[in-house]
Amino acid sequence: MGDPTPTPPQPTDAPAPEPDRRSALLWVTGGLGAAAAAAVGVPVAGFLAGAVRARPVDWVPLGKIADATVFPPNETRLHVFRNPIHEEWDGDSAKTGAYVRYLGKDEAGKDQFWVFSMICAHLGCPVTWFPQSGLFMCPCHGGVYYENGDRASGPPPRGLYKMPWRITDGVLEVQAPHLPTLQDTLEKPSKIVELGVIKRDRTGERA
Repeated sequence: MGDPTPTPPQPTDAPAPEPDRRSALLWVTGGLGAAAAAAVGVPVAGFLAGAVRARPVDWVPLGKIADATVFPPNETRLHVFRNPIHEEWDGDSAKTGAYVRYLGKDEAGKDQFWVFSMICAHLGCPVTWFPQSGLFMCPCHGGVYYENGDRASGPPPRGLYKMPWRITDGVLEVQAPHLPTLQDTLEKPSKIVELGVIKRDRTGERA
């Protein structure tokens, strides 16, 4: 009896089956979804990174204290300026303002001011000063403030935001304001600012 015919060796690495049409569609769909997520996520990430990036501190000059036409004693005046914290496309919306009242000199001979943001503490509308009644009034929802910035009536939960100020070579300067909120006022920064993520100078004189 003869030897049986040997069985030819079988290949150990069989070629993988080619992907069918359904698998190919799944890969294409997944790739398109990832591309769409990246297209949306990159701008959002850039926006969030820009919101917490360290900014240099800018001080805006409002005028010489000795000029009584700019700072008449015991008169409240609105000073409008272009906010250094802005983007090129902001246009006129980059303009903001500060209500300034020169109180004269204190017992130590230092000039004193009240400097308030023109932004209402309720929903951010610009307030108007009425010298006849000695009140700031918000046209949007009826918020009213006394001449010293304290809340008088209406929906605002607090008084007007006080702006940091200083005197440099006889010129009154205010710190370039961000948009104040109850959590991140112009005087007291938010927790993220206190942690040093956003650099903001808190020095300067205040009334």
